[in-house]
Amino acid sequence: MPSTELQSRVPTLSARAPNKSFVMTKAQAQGSRAWWVIDATGRPLGRLASQVAHVLRGKHKPEYTPHEDTGDFVVVVNADKILLTGEKLDKKFYYRHSGIPGGFKAESYRHLLARDGTFPVEKAVRGMLPKGVLGRQMITKLKIYVTPDHPHGAQKPQVLTSPSTRQAP
Repeated sequence: MPSTELQSRVPTLSARAPNKSFVMTKAQAQGSRAWWVIDATGRPLGRLASQVAHVLRGKHKPEYTPHEDTGDFVVVVNADKILLTGEKLDKKFYYRHSGIPGGFKAESYRHLLARDGTFPVEKAVRGMLPKGVLGRQMITKLKIYVTPDHPHGAQKPQVLTSPSTRQAP
């Protein structure tokens, strides 16, 4: 009976460990959230926003799951001291419309930063998050402040730095 002898030497499929993907559950995601603080002073708006959106989504974690909110909390301080390169302070505009005829408004980012320093950062980060319920859930973990002080000291946030942070010459 050579066939049974051959079968005993050939490993079966059940003997090998199957490749399994890890999918984080909502409870696991909420239990593994950390707090990060980032200083926006002199940082370009788009680079800051993409780094913050990356952490809010949880893409910096090996257990990232696209359909779950696996990200961490991010505190942005000195939000009104962001950097807009070139002439964007005067030539980039924030547009809105009230919905009535003649209700179109345009405001330069220089005036927008003077009026509400947190809005440009929030708008840039919101644009880089998923649209829909998941994105609205992720944006609630973003805390933005104009001053260097924030009320989240009890959470012991770690400083979030990027390896590509440019230093002024």
